[in-house]
Amino acid sequence: MRTVRTKAELRESLDEPRGAGSSVGLVPTMGALHAGHLSLIRAARRACDIVVVTLFVNPPQFGAADDLASYPHDEARDAALAEAEGADLLFAPATEEIYPVGFTTAVEVSGLTDVLCGAPESRGHEHFRGVTTVVVKLLNLVQPDIAYFGQKDAQQGIVLRRMVRDLDFPVRVDVLPIVREPDGLAMSSRNRYLGPEERGRAAALSRALRAAEGAAAGGERSVDAVLAAARTQLREAGIEPEYVEARDAEDLTPAKSFNGRPVLVALAARIGRARLIDNTLIGG
Repeated sequence: MRTVRTKAELRESLDEPRGAGSSVGLVPTMGALHAGHLSLIRAARRACDIVVVTLFVNPPQFGAADDLASYPHDEARDAALAEAEGADLLFAPATEEIYPVGFTTAVEVSGLTDVLCGAPESRGHEHFRGVTTVVVKLLNLVQPDIAYFGQKDAQQGIVLRRMVRDLDFPVRVDVLPIVREPDGLAMSSRNRYLGPEERGRAAALSRALRAAEGAAAGGERSVDAVLAAARTQLREAGIEPEYVEARDAEDLTPAKSFNGRPVLVALAARIGRARLIDNTLIGG
């Protein structure tokens, strides 16, 4: 695996394989790799001739309530994990390489980024503006055939698919299943912020989603009733959620029932220092 740090090095490294007709898979990450990230790299390795993994902690997607400085960094560890899964290129640029002096452009997807994590009382739509802007840059630089993301960030995947469609990027966005701990907690780089007691309570997030699934599978069609089942699990664990919502899985409009179209049940909560998100798809 080769590590490159500049846009010029990245393009140069991809010129020859792309010219030979090799397929390219892109796995964008902010580092602090865990089993969820590794599942994306393995999927890219199976499907593509060349696998590019990026390590870049993207400042614009961190809001005022997020501590950018404390986000975990361990490039040597991440590089070793990516190489072990078969990555060919690791792109680990400095911030000024991605956002040089005078950079003023932003990419924004309207209609999908002001709800759930994009709501003003949550991270705000500026978070997704930071995500879409950096992903556009990475897609332009790497020009992959397939880009890989995780279902834990379900809203992000919906936003990026819309962006790719609207801007005519010739890339397929693959969103792969959540990888979970044995107790159901979704893998996240922020799980390391949890103390032992907080870690135990955090498992209630996945229990809440299972409760929602169970209510819907049992024939409950009322959105309020299904979400109430989820909130009961959170309340019993002493967790006050930032949100627990049911949204259409394609356009993120509020779900009216659990009949027909797939519904995304998504939640977010702060537990200690960690802001955690999780979700499940019901129906469809």
